[in-house]
Amino acid sequence: MQLNDLNLFIEINDTNYIFVAGKHDEDQNFKIIEKIVTTNKEININKFTDINDASNIIKKNIQLIEKKLNFVFKDVIIILDVFELNCLNISGFKKLNGSQVKKENISYILNSLKLKISENEKQKTILHIFNSKSVLDGKNIENLPIGLFGDFYSHELTFFLIKKNDLKNIKLLFNKNNLEVKKIFIKSFSEGIGLIHQNKTETFFKIKLDKNNSKIIFFDKSSFRYSESFEFGTDIIFKDIEKICSIDNHTINNYLFDKPYKLKVLNKDEFIEKKCFTNKQYRKIKKKLIFDIVEARIEEILDIILYKNINTYSFKKKSIKIYLFVKEKLILDNFNEIFRIYFLKNGNVNHDFVNESQDDTIFTNTAKLSAYGWSKEAIPVSQSKNSLISRIFKYIFD
Repeated sequence: MQLNDLNLFIEINDTNYIFVAGKHDEDQNFKIIEKIVTTNKEININKFTDINDASNIIKKNIQLIEKKLNFVFKDVIIILDVFELNCLNISGFKKLNGSQVKKENISYILNSLKLKISENEKQKTILHIFNSKSVLDGKNIENLPIGLFGDFYSHELTFFLIKKNDLKNIKLLFNKNNLEVKKIFIKSFSEGIGLIHQNKTETFFKIKLDKNNSKIIFFDKSSFRYSESFEFGTDIIFKDIEKICSIDNHTINNYLFDKPYKLKVLNKDEFIEKKCFTNKQYRKIKKKLIFDIVEARIEEILDIILYKNINTYSFKKKSIKIYLFVKEKLILDNFNEIFRIYFLKNGNVNHDFVNESQDDTIFTNTAKLSAYGWSKEAIPVSQSKNSLISRIFKYIFD
């Protein structure tokens, strides 16, 4: 990326396309110059439903930006917050028998793992590779142990994959508009980098609860090591209340709007007020019942996402930082204490509620990643014919 050039970024999520044009100033800070947010109706359940309509929307908004800036873009950097993504953690090994760890040893391990992924995941392609762990003779090494003597070396990588057909459709979408897809970033990666910069914490879980879906990500010493999405969100809490109490969503919202559970002592015999039943027949429903319903469902959600999730078992530590974002304010304002108590019950005293990452921050973080890379991300470089790999991963040997 040329730092003095205008650059185009587009975020694709399940509801919007977000177009951003910007450039780095003389202090190498990325400045957003133009931004357009438009509705995305062409993606449903992680699939494009109409590539032509999507292409027309892309074309229309890029032309608006190009006309305003008097500049024609040739490539684009994509931020993905949609489509099914998978991650794999896999280790490679090298017997040293008392010799030094050499660059060639690590290069061989890295290429072997990449080849193994390609052979076993033929319907998928690699988006990101992260250096996750280096172990020499059973001891974790923070930096690559090049030059050190040992008997046995292992190197763990984390691969993030996307289905090849989804990637083909993304590239087709922008090729139809004469744009080369220069790089694709997973939005969760940029969000995690933002938390690292903001809080100076390099190891953490972040749980994100939206209305109809949820997500957990894990960073370990600044390496993006895990991400998993779930097809449920806080809406199931409201559905539980509706079903068990036989009241509609409007009544629930009326009741929770006054924040009846925030910093108040709960009277187990107290009923919901009649004023909450707008144009509905009043029902005597105990406030404690609703609290119990919500508590049970929140604990179940946290169990599925984190505490009883076998995929996160090896990452869990009692001292680990947990960030929680809850999009539904009625849930957060009334029941944040339930989350807090359940974290404490499971030994996680180090937890914080966080706000949703702002669009501008995401684009700024992504621009920095595009320009300067990330110390824990490994980027494959092609092999020379007549020599060993001179450079397998950018930044890895710096």
